[in-house]
Amino acid sequence: MSLHLDPGTPAILRALAAAALVLHISGASMGILSGGVALFARKGSRLHQVAGNVFFVSMLTMSGIAAIVAPMLPDRFSALMGAFTFYLTATAWVTVQRPPASVGRFEMGAILVPLSVAVAALALAQIGGRMPGAMLDGEPSQLGYPLAILALLAAVSDFRIIRRGGLSGAPRIARHLWRMCLALFIVVGSFAGQPKAQPEAIRGASWLFLPALGVLVVMAFWLLRIRFPNWRPRVQGRVLARQNAPA
Repeated sequence: MSLHLDPGTPAILRALAAAALVLHISGASMGILSGGVALFARKGSRLHQVAGNVFFVSMLTMSGIAAIVAPMLPDRFSALMGAFTFYLTATAWVTVQRPPASVGRFEMGAILVPLSVAVAALALAQIGGRMPGAMLDGEPSQLGYPLAILALLAAVSDFRIIRRGGLSGAPRIARHLWRMCLALFIVVGSFAGQPKAQPEAIRGASWLFLPALGVLVVMAFWLLRIRFPNWRPRVQGRVLARQNAPA
């Protein structure tokens, strides 16, 4: 997200714009760093908890500013991504803060966010598809389709949670994990896809997308570990059995 103001813009507005930009960039930077630490730290450890707290505050700051400011640029896809990232971070946080097997008014209200994002994303994709080059606000209008799919999947997940009356055990942790990881993937991928926000030395480099893909790989690893917590001991047991078997 970049802000360009006319020279005649009042000083108070320029100061507010500068503050919003600094908070947005700082939140994104801290979110990426703390998210990476939380992703690789031992789950439930003190380091994981501290990194998770920093990630939570940073991501809400970054995404909240993007959702509010981006429509004024205009950058409508960034506004939707900001709102969706804010929702993912908040619902992931509430998942582990709320007692197991319980839901509340927050979840019932939060489901409106991904539904609204999905509808808006599809509408923007259709509008942008009629623009020259299928571009909308300088971005490919096709971005609306994957965003709508992700938002609808999140809404379906919310509906199932509300219907079941909450989650406990491994499914509860898995919900927290994939939502936090998807939020981290979005912010890392957004940086890789915005050359104007990158230092000149690495601007436009294709390898910048590798960290975003790495987030998905690590997320898949932890989801498998949560789903199959005893897979490693079993593998080790088979290896030891082979080593101790008579020749």
